[in-house]
Amino acid sequence: MKKLILAAVLVVSTLTFAQERGRKGEKLTPEQQTELQVKKMTLELDLDAKQQKEVKAILLENAKKRDAKMAEMKAKREKGEKPSADEKFAMKNEMLDNQIEHKAQMKKILKPEQFQKWEQNLENRKEKMSERKEKGKEKRKASQQKEE
Repeated sequence: MKKLILAAVLVVSTLTFAQERGRKGEKLTPEQQTELQVKKMTLELDLDAKQQKEVKAILLENAKKRDAKMAEMKAKREKGEKPSADEKFAMKNEMLDNQIEHKAQMKKILKPEQFQKWEQNLENRKEKMSERKEKGKEKRKASQQKEE
């Protein structure tokens, strides 16, 4: 009887925890996202007031573009439309062009040592994201094997 109650409590607590973790909460506006990014960059790169203003303008523009693109993609997904291979290529190409442009803009604003540190921070974030992606793949693979 004790084992049954313990098992029931574990199942309920696990389900409750899983549901709480899945919620995303309130989404920040592009302006709020930009403000936080600029402050973080100021701490990491020691930006002066002029650099902060210029970086904020660039990041805000990028955040608005990104939100518009995400809304467009979400609308297509809700309609059940999937992008064709050509559309995927065009999106990836556009994304890479935007990254190249962003990097060039940042290079104009930042001092050489700041730019180098910014690039290193960017590389570190990419590595962390790929590690998380791999962990997620491993978890999915393990859960699929358990189901079989």
